[in-house]
Amino acid sequence: MSSTSPAYQFDFSGGDLSLDFVNTVGDRPRREEEHLSTWRALVNWAEQADVVSKRAAAALRTDDQARGEAMTRAFSRAIALRECLYRIFHSQTHRHAPARQDLAALNDALAGVLGHARVESRGSDFVWTWDGDEPSIDRVLWPVVRAAAELLVSPARTRVRECASGTCSWLFIDKSPTQRRRWCSMKTCGNRDKVRRFYERKREHAD
Repeated sequence: MSSTSPAYQFDFSGGDLSLDFVNTVGDRPRREEEHLSTWRALVNWAEQADVVSKRAAAALRTDDQARGEAMTRAFSRAIALRECLYRIFHSQTHRHAPARQDLAALNDALAGVLGHARVESRGSDFVWTWDGDEPSIDRVLWPVVRAAAELLVSPARTRVRECASGTCSWLFIDKSPTQRRRWCSMKTCGNRDKVRRFYERKREHAD
């Protein structure tokens, strides 16, 4: 991607930050929809998700050349976390317990993250925040890890679904009244399925 090319616009329809992070790739068996192929793409996702500020994102992009090896390791950790979270929540869609090693990996990440969590007062409210102001190569993952843990211990975990499309693996929280949502989005996967069924019926009538 050239420096003048617009950044890919990520989708945030999963209903939870951790699921939106998981959904940075689609159709996992074929890996034809990888949107997190570089460290800079991870920074772009974090900025669009409001995980880091524009200033912090710019600093991380500037710093990636100077800290190339560290960035490469951090990016590998990010992808490993993403796939771990996918397996954990995928197991939830089938009402199965996650693999022990995946839960252990999440707990290891959580142990490192919680030490940075802080509670701040904002007027009459209180909000979660993080210690320090300097952008960190791992900092973009802290809110993702906390969100995943909070989702797993909440009743909402029973409403996590996986898109019914055979060419999509996106996860989402089903907030529909009937709890029968099948698609990550009716505009994409849902619409494609409607078009497919329309042409199948047309062929059947033609025969």
